[in-house]
Amino acid sequence: MKYLFTDNTRGSSAGVFLSRNFGDHVGDDAQSVARVRSDLSLEVGAPVLFMEQIHGERVAVVNQHNGPVASTDALITQSPGLALAVMVADCIPLLLRNETSVAAVHVGRRGLMNGISTKVIKTMRSLDSSPITAVVGPAICKNCYEVSEDVFFQVTSKYPHAAALSGRGNYTLDLVGVLIDELRLDDIAVQNESSCTVETPTLYSYRRDGVTGRQVGVIWL
Repeated sequence: MKYLFTDNTRGSSAGVFLSRNFGDHVGDDAQSVARVRSDLSLEVGAPVLFMEQIHGERVAVVNQHNGPVASTDALITQSPGLALAVMVADCIPLLLRNETSVAAVHVGRRGLMNGISTKVIKTMRSLDSSPITAVVGPAICKNCYEVSEDVFFQVTSKYPHAAALSGRGNYTLDLVGVLIDELRLDDIAVQNESSCTVETPTLYSYRRDGVTGRQVGVIWL
């Protein structure tokens, strides 16, 4: 499987975006963002297609690069000349592959509740019935993702095993654990490469820093 996860090092951004920020919607210098995106395409050997992510459930099947795909949180392609990117700074970057297609999926709390991973899997299987492998990348961990009581019970009413507590005794959610369980229920082989974005200084974290950049997960055929 051809994929990678970036961190916040080896880029050209400055200040709070130091230094490898791929987000063009967070207030960073546009030229710096364009430069790191261009460098990423050179690194993977293919044009990299981004999404304008909205924490929704839209899945788009794409075969060429016509600029960022609007209002989408999952991309699927069967084109060998195209790489797919998902931007994150606490949400889960999910990468999927079978014999003839790859997918990049943005899985936050709302995406998890909307079942976006299952929708992507169904779409991939409609294109190709071969086995799917998943890679789960860096995201906020169950010890750091503190939420309000109402959000906690909204999520745990559907996913009881998401329930957790922080070291301070506050309500938290284990989104990574739930996603991995859901993938395995869908008969997906899962490779867990998650590390906590809040606890890792070389990763961007919106929960930790507020104004911050975005790292990416990228996959290609």
